[in-house]
Amino acid sequence: MLGSVANGDADAFERLYFATSAKLYGVVLRIVRRHDLAADVMEETYLHIWKTAGKFDPALTAPMSWMVAIARARAIDLARRPDIVASDAEPEIADSESPGPLSRRELTDELKRLLTCVGRLEPDRQRMLLLAYYGAFTREELASKLDMPTDLLRSALRLSLFEIEQCLTS
Repeated sequence: MLGSVANGDADAFERLYFATSAKLYGVVLRIVRRHDLAADVMEETYLHIWKTAGKFDPALTAPMSWMVAIARARAIDLARRPDIVASDAEPEIADSESPGPLSRRELTDELKRLLTCVGRLEPDRQRMLLLAYYGAFTREELASKLDMPTDLLRSALRLSLFEIEQCLTS
């Protein structure tokens, strides 16, 4: 579908939207934690996908991974804006509204390997890594949330990523 979208096919874009929007919305909502902000990010994300579909390279990544990366980056950028952070003391959604687990058929072999490697980390480091990835916290915010020095957090994250990389390449 992305190839057709790259050629300006509006019908393919509509099919792509309906096939992927629920998953992307879940990723975005988990980060920005407000439906109105998530809707803004989704609009920006799909506009970007429409404009840059021709740059997508299937040799580098899967289409869904590419789109999730775009949505996630835009959501994190919005969540870190000072005017958003300062004005939103209480998030609009509860954790129970966050996206649920993927169904077994949605788990690719690559994702299964990644989850296995993350699962080999100590529980505290798993939590730290997942909060860093999904929570859109700065290092300082995450260190404060976990009640640990920023330098220790940084080194623990680096070590965790190194161990995951070693696990994935072995």
